[in-house]
Order: sequence, then structure tokens, then C-alpha cells
Amino acid sequence: MTSPPLPTADFVRLHARGRPRHPAMVDAATGRALDYAALDRRVDGAVALLRGRYGFETGDRLAMIACNHVDQLVLQLASARLGAIYVPLNWRLSPAELSDLIADCRPRLLAGDVRLEEAGLAADGVSLAILSGELDAAAPGHPGPTDAERPSLMLYTSGTSGRSKGVLLSERALFATALNFAILGAVTPASVFLVDSPMFHVIGMVTCFRPGLMMGGTAIVSAGFDPETTLERLSDPALAVTHYFCVPQMAEMLRACPGFAPERLHGLTALFTGGAPHPEPRIRQWLADGIAVVDGFGMTEAGTVLGMPIDLALIDAKAGSAGLLPPTIEARIVDDDERDCGPDEVGELLLRGPNLFSGYWQRPEENEKAFTADGYFRTGDLVRRDADGFHFLVDRKKDMYISGGENVYPAEVEAVIVAHPDVAAAAVFAVPDERWGEVGHAAIVLQPDAEADAGALLDFCASRLARYKLPKAVHLLDALPRTGSGKVVKGELRRRLAGPP
Repeated sequence: MTSPPLPTADFVRLHARGRPRHPAMVDAATGRALDYAALDRRVDGAVALLRGRYGFETGDRLAMIACNHVDQLVLQLASARLGAIYVPLNWRLSPAELSDLIADCRPRLLAGDVRLEEAGLAADGVSLAILSGELDAAAPGHPGPTDAERPSLMLYTSGTSGRSKGVLLSERALFATALNFAILGAVTPASVFLVDSPMFHVIGMVTCFRPGLMMGGTAIVSAGFDPETTLERLSDPALAVTHYFCVPQMAEMLRACPGFAPERLHGLTALFTGGAPHPEPRIRQWLADGIAVVDGFGMTEAGTVLGMPIDLALIDAKAGSAGLLPPTIEARIVDDDERDCGPDEVGELLLRGPNLFSGYWQRPEENEKAFTADGYFRTGDLVRRDADGFHFLVDRKKDMYISGGENVYPAEVEAVIVAHPDVAAAAVFAVPDERWGEVGHAAIVLQPDAEADAGALLDFCASRLARYKLPKAVHLLDALPRTGSGKVVKGELRRRLAGPP
């Protein structure tokens, strides 16, 4: 018997009727707030504007090149009601890269802030300020029923290993991610999210908004991360922020701020981190301050996949784990022959569930390769699951290398390096070697005023790692190249540093 389709879940519409005066969105810079009734009207106005003024039809794309802005979410929600696809683009890309993405998605409308002009694309698009003014004046439209299976959002992958792919996300997938994180992240109607993460990324556009909208909470929209400003907002009892996402490097920058006072952050449900290895000693620093640092794992194609329980004792006992599976996801961990792995055996994580994406935009061959015959998505991530069901990320499958016949997982080596107190960040990557086949090189960023040199760092690793795992070269850098979502671009490091250090 075939299951019925997932019903449409328009939580803004629901809360506009059930708690109309509760703040839904707040602009961090101006304090301007939209309650649920006003947000609902603005979304309906955007539907009318896109359909009438700009001629949108089902399946048309709206591309945006802009910093975080309340109207980015308004336009995405309007796209869902209209049957269009919202496409936020990474404004940190070069003009040539942005032009390639625009040519790929072929938008009916291109919009943006000053970054549109900086990319040399102002003549091809409309100013977000003008669009926002039009939204202020727009009369609500009358959208038809939303199709939960129709894509309403397309996010481009970060392209750390090649050309970016457009990931199509339906309202069904966004609903499942909202549910998964709301349960793992203890989201309630009183929850307040501070949104610093860029809205061209799944965290910024989906995880920071959809769980809160589901539960009738509030999102404070910030233009971006600034350590001192962010810390001030997290500490402000008037804002009462409960949920904040960041990568571990951002968490350390918050701790390093002159005004850091742990007791002022005790209103947080948790500090949610991911995107890079989080050393156990640093996790326990936060725990000692009475702050839950909740590691998790997600991806553009699947939304929220794993998350730690918000329990300080469990976080301490399982420090380094990405946590447990949420309720809507089926998962397998398999070896190279797709046989299921046992407890603590390393294998590739496969996923199945309503949270998964609809496919890659105009990439039929990529879509075919991405799934198994029985519908599991191949994540490309190597994990192990312990006897208690907690998952530990080992590495990207493509990043693992074989040195002298032994598997080496760069993430494991990186976790050891960043545990050194003088190290701010590290990335390990493979380079060809005549004797061993492949060896690891380490790119390391030191803390300010650090005294360690390459030799001291290798000595530190030698007491904690097997010899074949030790980097054969250490490169000390001022910074690591990263994508807009904070991921290290190892391909660039390999190109720059594959020669002698």
C-alpha cells in the first residue's frame, strides 16, 4: 500500500492565526520586528509581487546575491507558496564564479544588495532595497495550495572538490529538517535563534529558521558574524537568545573576546557547532563553564542528520561525537561492498528519509550515482557508531588516503594537532609519494604569540599517533582557505603546498 503524500505544512500561516502578535523575525541592526501576522501578510504580498510585477510561474528561479536580510526568508517562503525556487548565491565568490552559477540556474529575477554591484551584475538585476520597498507596498495575493514535493529552494554546494551543484530542496525535505532539529535541539515556542550564518548555506537558510517557525519561535537576523557584536547579542537578556550556530573556530573567537563572561551565556539552550573537528578539551572548557556545546552533523542534501543530546553529562561522556539520529531518518553504515558494519567499524554513512533532497539541478548522471538501488543517499562521509548508538565522524571518504598500505583519516590527525594549545586551526591532506604511495601534509595556523614550531608540533603528534599517520611535512600559514560556510578548501592547499614546505 502506497503511503499518502506529506501534507503541506505552512507554519507561518498557522501561527499567524494562532499567535499573530508573537515576534517571528527581528532585524538585529534596526530592531524592526515582524510578528507572525505581519510576516504572513508580507509573504503573501511577495507572492503577488513576483507573480504580477515580475511574471513568475511555477518552477521559475529567483536568485539572490546579498548579505543576510529578513526579506531573504520572506522571498523563500513566498517561493514555496508560489511554486517558484529561491536560489541564494554565495556573495563571497568571484564575479566569474557567480556568473557561472547564474548561467546554470537561469533565474527569472536576479536581485541583491551592494554585492550585486561589486560582482558587476547590477545591470542584470534589481536592488534588494528596491525589492523590499515594493514588498512594503504590495497587496497580499492569493496563492494556491503548496505542493510539498515541489522544490522551493536551491542551494549550491560549496564546491570544495569541484564544480558546485545545485541541490533542490522541497517543502517536504524542509519540513523534515525542521522536525529533526526541533526534537534534537529542544526548540520551543519560546526559542530565539540568532542568525549569523550566511543565508546561502543550509544552516543559515534552513536550520536557523525552519525549526523556530515550526514551533512559533523567533529569529533575530544578523548581517554576519562579528565576535564582539555576536557575544554582546548572545549576552543581552533583552534579546534572550536560546539557540546559536557556529563552527568551532567561531566559538573560540567568542571565548577570546575581552568581554567573555560564561555566566552571561547561561540563557542559551546550547551553542550548536559543526563543520569542523571540535577538540574534546575545548568542548569540556565550555562544559566547565556550564554551557552545553552541542556538536552535530548535517549537509545540504539532507539537512539535520545527527545531533548530541542537550545533556552536559552525556556531552562530556561522548565528547567528539556528532550524536544520535533524529526520528525521520533511516541510516546504514556500510563497507566498500555495501555490507553493514558492526559497532565501532568505520564505513560510509547512507541515509534514507523525507529529509533528503529532490535531486541535483540538471545533473541526471550525478543523481543516479548519488543513490543506491533501494533509495539510500551516499553521503561520502565515513563514520563509526558505538554500541550506544552515538555516531563519530571519521572523515570524508574522498579525503581518506592510503600510506604504506594503511588507511589514514585526515580528520583524526587534525583533531590531534588542534588539541595542541598553540594551534588555532589545522588541515591535513594527501600528496603523492614514491615510497609510500601517499603521505600527509599538514597546514597549521598558530594562535597569536604561539611559541611552537613545526618540530614541536610533530613531536606532540608522535606521542599520540601511529607513525604512519604522522604528517611528513608541516606548513605554517596565516590562515586556511575556506568556503563561505567555513569548510577548508583542501584542493587549494594541495595546489599551493604539495611541493617542499
